[in-house]
Amino acid sequence: MSYIIEHETWLKGHLKKRTGRRLDALKRGHGYGNQLYLEKIWWRLFGHFIGLHPEYEMLDWRGFPFYADFMWIIGSTRIVFEIQDFGSHVQNMDRVGHRRELNRGMFIQSLQCIIIYISLDELKENPELVLSMIRTILSPYMAVTEENISTFSKLDKQLMRLGAQQNRTLRPVDATRHLGISLKTVVKYMHQLVLKGKFRAISPGTSGRITRYEYIGSLNDPDLF
Repeated sequence: MSYIIEHETWLKGHLKKRTGRRLDALKRGHGYGNQLYLEKIWWRLFGHFIGLHPEYEMLDWRGFPFYADFMWIIGSTRIVFEIQDFGSHVQNMDRVGHRRELNRGMFIQSLQCIIIYISLDELKENPELVLSMIRTILSPYMAVTEENISTFSKLDKQLMRLGAQQNRTLRPVDATRHLGISLKTVVKYMHQLVLKGKFRAISPGTSGRITRYEYIGSLNDPDLF
């Protein structure tokens, strides 16, 4: 299927899932530079948009929302892509704005996310160079099968919502009680959600036994609904 058709379908899917400020951010933010990156780089590398989220909402160190151009969730790895235009990111930025931009980059990395900055000028003038560098950076993650980053089942979403409601920490025994399903089933699905990058397994003792899971997705993640 062509890039144009797939991009339109993917974007409409995200627009349909969003409301309020998250919807406004997507409508405003997914502009020329972002679309150029998808067409010239992402599509040529992958040929699909599985696991890729445009204008992904995050909360900064002050609890204020901001939107990453793209967030790719692959297994337990989260990679942020920021397309930077000289005019909007440097030329018109004062000292305070520049400082905030650098702090945001450090904060994203403190969340154990990889962040990749891409020059819009380079993307326009030398896309092959950008493609080569992005391919090298992402090569360790490109072998993951689509099965591991596929859509989420009803039970997946129930577990994610429960994790979000329980201050991000979920014990399998609590999920069993809330959802009325067996512990074995809960553990099976939680393991899959760890692979999909929605939970992190926590083993507090020295035995290595997993006693709870931390929900690491966004509280406004469209996959919750």
